[in-house]
Amino acid sequence: MKNQPFAARFGFALHGLRAAFATERSFRTQCGFAVAMLLMLVALRPPVVWWALCLLSAAIVLGLELVNTALEHALDQLHPERHHTIRVAKDCAAGAVLVASVVAAVVGVLTVAVSVGWL
Repeated sequence: MKNQPFAARFGFALHGLRAAFATERSFRTQCGFAVAMLLMLVALRPPVVWWALCLLSAAIVLGLELVNTALEHALDQLHPERHHTIRVAKDCAAGAVLVASVVAAVVGVLTVAVSVGWL
């Protein structure tokens, strides 16, 4: 599968996004938050740096959700039975998503605060 043409690799990436959206409730939820954030940005029209921070935060959260999904699928395939260290690996990946989500929420709150003049 290495050295595929760009169009093929792009197709693989789109397939991964569709698969995650179809099978992962957490990914759909985070996509919903990303859409809400975009609507907030359009409504509040904060300075461009806040747009960048919000978009970057959302991209990091969604990217980590995809990595978490990939890790879960791979580990479940390699070791379908319950195993302590696999559980820890999956929990750590979920923790990474949680950390990024909390930071993204803080960035969102700060964006609103700046936009309405609280800060």
